[in-house]
Amino acid sequence: MTEQPLTVGQVAEEVGVSVRTLHHYDEIGLVVPSERSYAGYRLYTGPDLQRLQHVVVYRRLGLGLTEIATLLRDEADTGTVVEHLRRQRARVTDQVAELTRLVAAIDRALEGEMNGYQISRAEQREIFGESFADNFDDYQAEAEQRWGDTDAWRQSSSRTKSYGKEEWEQIKAEQDEINARFVALLQAGEPTGSEAAMDAAEEGRQQICRWFYDCPREMHANISRLYVDDPRFEKTYEDLAAGLARYVHEAAVANAARG
Repeated sequence: MTEQPLTVGQVAEEVGVSVRTLHHYDEIGLVVPSERSYAGYRLYTGPDLQRLQHVVVYRRLGLGLTEIATLLRDEADTGTVVEHLRRQRARVTDQVAELTRLVAAIDRALEGEMNGYQISRAEQREIFGESFADNFDDYQAEAEQRWGDTDAWRQSSSRTKSYGKEEWEQIKAEQDEINARFVALLQAGEPTGSEAAMDAAEEGRQQICRWFYDCPREMHANISRLYVDDPRFEKTYEDLAAGLARYVHEAAVANAARG
């Protein structure tokens, strides 16, 4: 833990939350900095950072701010907090595992579940490359076997079956633009918890919502685990820039946590 008090900007960079979020936590009394500088600026002490880290963990578990405030008030009762965390951990672990499997299958097959689609195999190669088109049948079989009866699959399938070459070209162009933004941010040294990085992650999430299926922020953060856990997804980003897979993942997690 840092001994010297930190400013709001330093805390935002170290913990990976936005300055706006820190101000909001201060206003509602959730995490109030214990000290002030001579100029009146907020300064966070070690215990303040510890409390903030607890808040960040709870937020990433999907808890609301009111529930978090109650938990922190009861934190002296170690048994209560530990038991609650155990239940939350079990729930989230199951959820992450299920979403990871679901999204992996959907993302591999979204563009390619082409029976009845208005796009030819040659157009698939032109837009997405030979590797995708050549492996389309395997992707489709795997995805349908695992997730053919899920709501997410049905929603994406219903939307994309009407897409022709023009729509898929637009989807690909948007993906390329979002990836280019991430590459620029990474190479500029922009923190993953910065507004710019989180906004890029939010645009990626919104693209999924526009074209494929409803994707809440927490789900998007879980999806992004594939970028570092699955070598196939990781390679897609690492081919663009070294370290990009983890950068995009951390930006999506920060975006899900911001207020």
